[in-house]
Amino acid sequence: MAKKAVTRVHQLARQLGVNSKDIVKKCADEGVSDIVNHQSAVSAGLAATIAEWFSEAAEASSSAVETATKVDVKKVRAKAKKKTRKKTTKSAVGTTGTSSPQTKIAPNKPGEVKPVGRKMDTPVKAKMAGPRVIRVEEPEPEPTPRPKRKPPMQQASQGGGGVRAPRGAPAEPPPGQDRQDSRRNKRRGATHQGERTNRNQPTQNRNDSNWRQQDLLERENRLRRSGGFFRQARRDNQKRTGKPVIQAKTLAQTGGKVTISEPISIKSLSATTGIKANQILKKLMLDGTMLTVNDYLETDKAVEMMIEWGIELEVVETKTEVDKIAESFTTRNIVDEQSCAPVVTILGHVDHGKTSLLDKIRKANVADGEAGGITQATSAFRVPVTAGDGKRMVTFIDTPGHEAFTEMRARGAKVTDIVVLVIAADDGVMPQTIESIAHAKAAGVPIVVALNKIDKPEATDDNIQRILGQLAEHELNPVDWGGDIEVIRTSAIKNEGIQDLLDILDYQAELLDLKADFGGPAEGTVIEAHLAAGQGAVASILVQQGSLKKGDYIVAGRGYGRLRSLTNDHGTQVDSAEPSMPMSISGLSEVPDAGDKFYIVKSQKEAESAAKERAEIERQKDLSCDKITLDNIFEQMKSADIRELPVIIKGDVQGSIETLRSTIAKIGNDEARISIKHSAVGGINESDINLAETCGGIVVGFNATSTSKSRRLAEDKGVEIRYYDVIYDLTDDLTKALQGLLDPEIKLEVLGHAEVRDVFKISKIGMIAGCYVTDGNVERNQQIRVTRDGIVIESDRRLEQLKRFKDDAKEVKSGQECGMKISGYDDIKVGDVIECYKTFEVERTL
Repeated sequence: MAKKAVTRVHQLARQLGVNSKDIVKKCADEGVSDIVNHQSAVSAGLAATIAEWFSEAAEASSSAVETATKVDVKKVRAKAKKKTRKKTTKSAVGTTGTSSPQTKIAPNKPGEVKPVGRKMDTPVKAKMAGPRVIRVEEPEPEPTPRPKRKPPMQQASQGGGGVRAPRGAPAEPPPGQDRQDSRRNKRRGATHQGERTNRNQPTQNRNDSNWRQQDLLERENRLRRSGGFFRQARRDNQKRTGKPVIQAKTLAQTGGKVTISEPISIKSLSATTGIKANQILKKLMLDGTMLTVNDYLETDKAVEMMIEWGIELEVVETKTEVDKIAESFTTRNIVDEQSCAPVVTILGHVDHGKTSLLDKIRKANVADGEAGGITQATSAFRVPVTAGDGKRMVTFIDTPGHEAFTEMRARGAKVTDIVVLVIAADDGVMPQTIESIAHAKAAGVPIVVALNKIDKPEATDDNIQRILGQLAEHELNPVDWGGDIEVIRTSAIKNEGIQDLLDILDYQAELLDLKADFGGPAEGTVIEAHLAAGQGAVASILVQQGSLKKGDYIVAGRGYGRLRSLTNDHGTQVDSAEPSMPMSISGLSEVPDAGDKFYIVKSQKEAESAAKERAEIERQKDLSCDKITLDNIFEQMKSADIRELPVIIKGDVQGSIETLRSTIAKIGNDEARISIKHSAVGGINESDINLAETCGGIVVGFNATSTSKSRRLAEDKGVEIRYYDVIYDLTDDLTKALQGLLDPEIKLEVLGHAEVRDVFKISKIGMIAGCYVTDGNVERNQQIRVTRDGIVIESDRRLEQLKRFKDDAKEVKSGQECGMKISGYDDIKVGDVIECYKTFEVERTL
């Protein structure tokens, strides 16, 4: 279908010789709303009407309706012609104003042509010359090749038996000899004669200044284990010539001294000494030790064994990367030595007021927030105190007092400068107090005794004198008794004696004259470590030497990395830390153990090497198991019957995990024990549930929670999850659970005895015993034991029927007669004694 033609406003304006705007304005005046611009469509009728509006001839005979003012057609057309003329003139000027066809433009003639670039003032003719000699190199000296060996016999020539080689001509080598000799001479020529040494002697006199001691030992071991190219070549030559083969003597035949590095394996010991491995294993088996060639020997055992073969072992201790780093810090150069703040550790028995006393010093209230009212983790605080002549900073370390946290107290005593031993005045010296005294003496640090809770009514003078006597028993002589141990009477509740304690600590610090290096790389000790959401492994450390900066490369135990953040004990981010400052750091690859030393190294490669070596050593220890020997084979067989309760432990900090492992391992006896399948820092996840489901154990979370996925997985697989925040509750529940694995104890209760007076035989029933109850009671359906002449001939039978005359009876008392039918037993005789008893089970305890 053909498209219908449409007339536009601008087309109609061109036909009428007017402007499009005038048509649009006229239509708007007449009330035609469809015409808005020059592109508006115009119908045929409207076009005819507009033509009449803009027509001069049809003014008199116009049929179009016109309500508005008539258009001045002459004026409108004149305006349109004027506008068209301006556009045409402007267009003509723009196209022909500069390039008129009557104007001739002459081309620009180029000037003088000159070469581009630098030009030589005076041309110089090139001269041809050869290479210029700078210096003459002398040829490198080469060793004179050794002459070939002459064959022992002149070989006949290929011409026949009567033809001989001319005199003076070199003898022809046998077939295949030339190729072997050339190869042998090539190998010999590569080594100077002066470098040939005995294989059994260490090559320490060579120029090995760039080699490590460990590399030299490994090279010597490889040389001893090698087959020997020259040795085999000499043997082949001796076989061809018919000479007897002479084997080199080993150390086992000659004896002597040999160097070996630790750890000593049977395989390396055999290769180093030349003694066959089966001979070493045979010797160990005769001594009652069953091992394989890949097992390791103790150093003393290896030295003692080699003495029997006449070999002296010189054992070189292998130093790990961490040992080398620690040794470099021991011999470090002091950069900036200054006085540092003292580190004070609070030790004592549980519930003697250690944390409350520390709260008064640092003006905090940490004790109220402790789970169960006891401290279960080690923490460090840097507190400004007023002591002596002015203010100074003191670092306090708070340790738990429960008996399970022995390792924490030991670590606190190792990193401290002064120990404050807190003793309750109403309690006295307790087991953990004695243990704390031992830790302080082992660390060699001064002790200050804080006699706390002096405000209680039980803190009488007699009780205080008794406590002073207890201290004297452990070689802590108080000043009141003429000794050198300061005993400060304090009260954390009434704030008594706190200032006296601080003054004594300040006096002790001045006597010690504590100094540290405030420059150079930092080193210190890890106090605690845990996993934090969004930060990874976070460690609480104590800087002891050097300056710790953000961005340093650190190695701490099995963890390494670059420090991302440093946070002080107030939770503020800092850029550096000085000695005696407790810090919380992030950026480690793994969670280190509490008590590990940390060191700042030069590069991450060095830190990674040391950390991975530590992790590999721990992995080897975990993979190693107790070997079965003749001494412990019966113990191994016995332990196979022990019942185990598998447990997976997850905790908040590394110190808690260490404490739980040591505490839980003590629960049990010879019949039942707890087996710790896995322990780690962090929350309970799906892998823990899968492991518990595989081994049939339970999951224990100490101050740790679980994810929603792990809880759903535990419900699906029937794995029990227990949450604890107090160590007492955890150990009590595990003890009860382990007691449930023990077989109950069977106890026997005798009810009564009856004597057989007569025996009756009844058809289809069996033998009936007529009895007289001598003592106690005889009850039906209870257990029966038959004795004859004082010997038990039948036991664990059941009293099937009991009759009193003709009536059935449930019970027959002493002094009465009855008839008994014993189930499944008819061999009853007059004079037998029937014992009636019952058994019951009693739960056993650990």
